[in-house]
Amino acid sequence: MNIAASQDVVHWEAAAAAVTAAVRWAEEANLKVNVAVVDAGGNLAAFLRMPGGFLHSINIAIDKAYTAAGFGMPTGAWADALKSHSQAVRDGLPMRPRMVCFGGGLPMRHEGRLIGGIGVSGGSEEQDEACARAGLTAIGLSV
Repeated sequence: MNIAASQDVVHWEAAAAAVTAAVRWAEEANLKVNVAVVDAGGNLAAFLRMPGGFLHSINIAIDKAYTAAGFGMPTGAWADALKSHSQAVRDGLPMRPRMVCFGGGLPMRHEGRLIGGIGVSGGSEEQDEACARAGLTAIGLSV
């Protein structure tokens, strides 16, 4: 299976496999989640919604993936990252549209290149991140 296309973006097969693996992990954990993968440009590449997943979690999952791809860091790392910035940045950055500063979004890197992001919403931050990690693991990636 291809992981990355000729551009530095996640390949559709890998995106589909990652969301499927994340949903399977959630199913085993008795969770109802939404899972999204975006490419390096933040464009939606794959999405799965489990029956019973929260409606608001649809966009939250997509935005977690978008934030992780846009900054190349886990969304859960923002609380610590913001501590070193001014109060204006700490207040303003989390208010930006589509910016998510809590756990559940992970960047996707292949051979050192940022190729996208995966986002999960519907469980706790820790559960969402575990689902996202399962998606990455299924396609041979890690954070």
